[in-house]
Amino acid sequence: MGCAGDRAAILEGPVTVIDGDTIEIGERRVRLFGIDAPEVAQMCRRRGGTRWPCGQYATVALDRLAGGKRATCTVRNTDSYGRAIAVCTSEGRDLGREQVRAGWAIAYRRYSRRYEQDEAAARRAGKGIWQGDFEPPWRWRERHPRR
Repeated sequence: MGCAGDRAAILEGPVTVIDGDTIEIGERRVRLFGIDAPEVAQMCRRRGGTRWPCGQYATVALDRLAGGKRATCTVRNTDSYGRAIAVCTSEGRDLGREQVRAGWAIAYRRYSRRYEQDEAAARRAGKGIWQGDFEPPWRWRERHPRR
């Protein structure tokens, strides 16, 4: 799904959270534009070396932010999995920006620089995944391909 004429497609409805950067609205899967969150099975390390399920935490954070609430998504593109790539808001908040600000996702610079300042602030504050070491989600996916 892309743009019809000069107008972007809009998806609206209650949110079901799939993972830290993917939601469903109705039957449509939506990947949040410009961010990359740890995968559900991904682990991170705290500064002391303790491993923790950062991908699950990122998913829970997005669920607390938007799960069951109404969202409006402006579709920018469609990915190779058929998901809409969109900027989504709920209760006046950009869901991607909120995930990055809270440290549960990184700015996905390969596609956008939109959230770089939010990421820098989360990193400085040691929020979320920035409380220790983590493998960038895109690299983790390369090492753990879908079967």
